Amino acid sequence: MFVFSEEKIHCAHESELEAILKLVNSAYRGESSRAGWTTEADLIAGEVRIDMPSLQEVFAMEGSHVLVYQKEGQIIGCVNLQNKKEYLYLGMFSVSPHYQNAGIGKKLLKAAEEVADQLQLSKIRMSVIAVRDELIAWYKRNGYVDTSERIPFQEDGMSGKHLRVLEFAVLEKTLTA
Repeated sequence: MFVFSEEKIHCAHESELEAILKLVNSAYRGESSRAGWTTEADLIAGEVRIDMPSLQEVFAMEGSHVLVYQKEGQIIGCVNLQNKKEYLYLGMFSVSPHYQNAGIGKKLLKAAEEVADQLQLSKIRMSVIAVRDELIAWYKRNGYVDTSERIPFQEDGMSGKHLRVLEFAVLEKTLTA
């Protein structure tokens, strides 16, 4: 469907959902996430960021595409892209804690831009927990700007108890033609 400059990236197949589920949860929740710098373990309790029914819903949603980065047959990175018509929404961005700082995130961001280009969308938007200063700074270094828009982050009963009041910062990147 999409063409990527990075050969290790492809659109996920339904058979890869279990591996994607493990990746996303290990990158953000629980003790395993502490091996990387994207952990939310000090902000949200528990081991689950997403469960299988929610992942299946994201995978089946119209205009939604899950990209995966594979190395030696193992999925070590992923991102969900949703065509919102005015922009491409980027979410579920995950890199295995053991492979963070290896450039995989930048390759996935580039692939997201390639998808936006192929869909003829000029903006990519995302929401990031607002207190994640280091992560927001990384996105800014990659061309994203803080729109100053904030969205309350409500507990959903599935992804863990918030250990403090949280909100999302909306970041955006305008792509050049």
